[in-house]
Amino acid sequence: MLKRAVREQSRHLASLSSEPVSLEVPPEYKTRTPPYTALLDRLSKVRKILNRPLTLAEKILYSHVVDVEEAFAGKNDKIRGETYLKLNPDRVAMQDASAQMALLQFMTCGMDNTAVPASIHCDHLIVGHDGAEQDLKASIATNKEVFDFLQSCGRKYGIQFWGPGSGIIHQIVLENFAAPGLMMLGTDSHTPNAGGLGAIAIGVGGADAVDALTGTPWELKAPKILGVKLTGKLSGWSTPKDVITYLAGILTVRGGTGFIVEYFGDGVPTLSCTGMATICNMGAEVGATTSTFPYTESMKRYLYATRRGPIADAASAVNNMYSFLKADEGAEYDQVIEIDLSTLEPHINGPFTPDLSTPLSEFGSAVEKNNWPGKLSAGLIGSCTNSSYQDMSRVVSIVKQANEKGVKPKVPFFVTPGSEQIRATIETDGLTDIFIGAGATVLANACGPCIGQWARDDVTKGEANAILTSFNRNFRARNDGNPDTMNFLTSPEIVTAMIYSGDMSFNPLKDKLIDAHGNEFSFKPPTGDELPPDGFKQGNAEYTPVLDPTPAPATEVAVSPTSDRLALLEPFDSFDGKELKLSVLMKVKGKCTTDHISAAGPWLKYKGHLENISYNTLIGAMNEETEEVNKAYDFDGSSFGIPELMIKWKDEGRPWAVIAEHNYGEGSAREHAALSPRFLGGRMILCKSFARIHETNLKKQGILPLTFVNESDYDVIKGCDTIETLDLLEMLKNEGRGSGLLTVKVTNRDATQHIIKVRHTMSKDQIDFFKAGSAINYIGNMRKQQQN
Repeated sequence: MLKRAVREQSRHLASLSSEPVSLEVPPEYKTRTPPYTALLDRLSKVRKILNRPLTLAEKILYSHVVDVEEAFAGKNDKIRGETYLKLNPDRVAMQDASAQMALLQFMTCGMDNTAVPASIHCDHLIVGHDGAEQDLKASIATNKEVFDFLQSCGRKYGIQFWGPGSGIIHQIVLENFAAPGLMMLGTDSHTPNAGGLGAIAIGVGGADAVDALTGTPWELKAPKILGVKLTGKLSGWSTPKDVITYLAGILTVRGGTGFIVEYFGDGVPTLSCTGMATICNMGAEVGATTSTFPYTESMKRYLYATRRGPIADAASAVNNMYSFLKADEGAEYDQVIEIDLSTLEPHINGPFTPDLSTPLSEFGSAVEKNNWPGKLSAGLIGSCTNSSYQDMSRVVSIVKQANEKGVKPKVPFFVTPGSEQIRATIETDGLTDIFIGAGATVLANACGPCIGQWARDDVTKGEANAILTSFNRNFRARNDGNPDTMNFLTSPEIVTAMIYSGDMSFNPLKDKLIDAHGNEFSFKPPTGDELPPDGFKQGNAEYTPVLDPTPAPATEVAVSPTSDRLALLEPFDSFDGKELKLSVLMKVKGKCTTDHISAAGPWLKYKGHLENISYNTLIGAMNEETEEVNKAYDFDGSSFGIPELMIKWKDEGRPWAVIAEHNYGEGSAREHAALSPRFLGGRMILCKSFARIHETNLKKQGILPLTFVNESDYDVIKGCDTIETLDLLEMLKNEGRGSGLLTVKVTNRDATQHIIKVRHTMSKDQIDFFKAGSAINYIGNMRKQQQN
């Protein structure tokens, strides 16, 4: 049953009523401002059909549908969780690792420019080790071929290119492109960061991004809406990070799947814009489609501080006149969770999963109970989740206290500014000198250790150790390649306080340290500025690209045939019109994230070369039958590494399937986790449940994603069994309509047979992709037909 939540936002927005009423902005802001007039017009048509109060998320999402009548008419309001929406996003952002494959796919579509504004951000390929200057220089040299490719694509197609050193994609988007009411796609799972500025920002794979880049309607099953009511006000050591680490503990990594998380309540206007971005960023860890907040004064302040006053004025006007940027009075949510900010305490999440949430007051006993390492080995702050000016200034207030007592960190301390703007501003304001004076290593404006780009040399592989980070994700071996490094996620303030103890059981809220004179002292709660008192500094102007670049179609995009980093794509084979008959490559046990399916770290360098990166396919997965990692067995019992057996079966013309458990494909929006299995002969993934982005990525690449109707059927299948679909052709003929069920026959190696029911979620468009062999094949075919 839907739960009703009465909105309480009108009072705090009443002060905006004197703002200008024009929705027009100067020309230089047009491509960064949502098309409010068109959105309002479309929304009015939606209201006439649905005739009920709408949540904020519904307003933004539904006002971006291509055809209102097709989407909503005659559905009896059976929209959320049931109806596929065709949408026109306003913008696309791509990080360098995923942009390579996205652009290689876009290049096959034969277009001279992108249909919507787009940007490329070089942030994933920079390795953290010695510090910003040395690391940046080394990474640019190592990745020159890739950066040149991305820059030439940007020049050719009119895409903004933010080069290495400019910053992390999500921080740059927040500073430049995010806006209240915007709908954007990003080729990174933490794209929802822009929800801190009232956007609907959704992480997708590269093929989904190509939809928007080519002007092809992008399809999404209308999410349900999970309302999170915030009351009270944060104080002391509690931070926005604790809102999402606490919520992750409630929802788990699967609890947000199929939902947009929408925050409301009188606690919302007490949060800073960047604090709300932190909350939305890590919403990806609960599986949510995205997260968002209603328009607040702090959003307006941030827009002005980042030199976007006209956009703030337009947003204020559209909200005052039409209440577009908040939920309607009486809007209904599918589920409501309430969080009292006044009583929320700091939380620490981990290890190995971002939803294992422990209150700080209980963390010391949890360390002892679970036999986690008692000593901290490193503390890392920054990343796209927590690198705002407010984060940095609050952390510095703790470092200053330690300096006054004459104490230094007990473990290595790493600081990652989120962007050149943040780096330049904290340097000008003296914060960087304080970090360096405390012995911190200030890394480049890039993802670095958060994404696995950490050349760590203080521990050996296999050595159990604990790190504390302000990152958003902590899967095994993710940060430093060591499967025994336990990453515990928390706020940058807690990370910083604990590096001065080095003890994992230290609680800065109550425990004491010893100063340089042998006296006990306690940290006072951190304090800081929401925005820099003297304004943001631009920093190195060379990092800032032309606002609206003009395409230069004559630009050559060179891809060497001998390159091991980049390779042009060959189309996948189209569907042969027959029922699938597949061999089971393996049955995966337990958590299988996109890190397990397509590892990052050193493999990131092959993101533009499908064959080379495919050698890492499922190397992190555990075989359920033997509990071995990266081990699969052929029909004669001989053992292989998983990708090696895939290659052997592909060469033998033996298409295959993988069987898995819950939330398969959790984590990054890593479409190589779908591309590589397809490239190596995979045609079906059958599991207990999927993560949203990965399920979509599989469909885009022509792999059939299915889930068990009865989860116990997982137990009847083993490696080298045969799986045959019995009514796939009928489902394809009916364009996916009907019960959503398929029948498959499982033949064990001893000839025992099982007929089981499985579930599909294929839409008409996705069926077209499957028949064509992939979404890119389908788009290319349509373009050719239009040209003819």
